[in-house]
Amino acid sequence: REINEYLFEDREEKSLLRIMQDADADIMCFGHTHKPYHRVLTLREGETARYRHAINIGSVGKPKDGNPQGGYVLLSFNPNASTLHKESLTVEFVRFDYDIEKAAKAVEDSPLPDAYASSLRNGI
Repeated sequence: REINEYLFEDREEKSLLRIMQDADADIMCFGHTHKPYHRVLTLREGETARYRHAINIGSVGKPKDGNPQGGYVLLSFNPNASTLHKESLTVEFVRFDYDIEKAAKAVEDSPLPDAYASSLRNGI
């Protein structure tokens, strides 16, 4: 895969499934876009459907989804389900408050572009 490749939420399902097939993965966690999402993908094998999960974990402290809060993801595995069940995995996106202004001020006091401070404040 390319280091500058982005897996946005509107990526074609067959493309995500191909990436996961190449990696022999039923669950794929990734970032880079800073926009959290969870997609349940359906892989058909004859009459049988298996489910794979594509999870963009977002960003701990520089989200680009309009919410400036920090964020993380909790994955919960259902011990009574397999990839034949959509509910084999539960994904919870958790947001939390942190001192955004302090972080933005630190950016402004550094050699980094001030636009990064604005991004922190606005979540974009």
